[in-house]
Amino acid sequence: MPELPDITIYLEHLESRILDRPLEKIRLASPFLLRSVNPPLRDADGKRVVALRRLGKRTAIGLEGELFLVIHLMIAGRFRWREAGPAPWRKWSGCCRESREGG
Repeated sequence: MPELPDITIYLEHLESRILDRPLEKIRLASPFLLRSVNPPLRDADGKRVVALRRLGKRTAIGLEGELFLVIHLMIAGRFRWREAGPAPWRKWSGCCRESREGG
C-alpha cells in the first residue's frame, strides 16, 4: 500500500502527464474498482484535469464541471497509460487513461 511519500511522487508525475489535459476515456479492468455509479464514469470522458490532490492515502483528480475521480492505489494498484484504441487487459491492470498526445 502506498504511503505519503509515494503518493506525493505519484502526484508530481501525474501533474506532468495529465494536468490541464483532457481525459480521453477511462477504462476499468474490474467493476470492483468503481465505488459510485452516480454520476456515471463515462461523464469524465473528455473532461480536462484541473486539479490533483491527496486525500489521505487517496489520489483525487479534479475535472472540469466539478467532477472528481478519487483513487485508492491499494485497490487500483497502479495507473497505466496506453495509446488510444483497443488494448488487451491483463489481470494486474486496474485503470488507465487514454491519450492521443502520448502523455
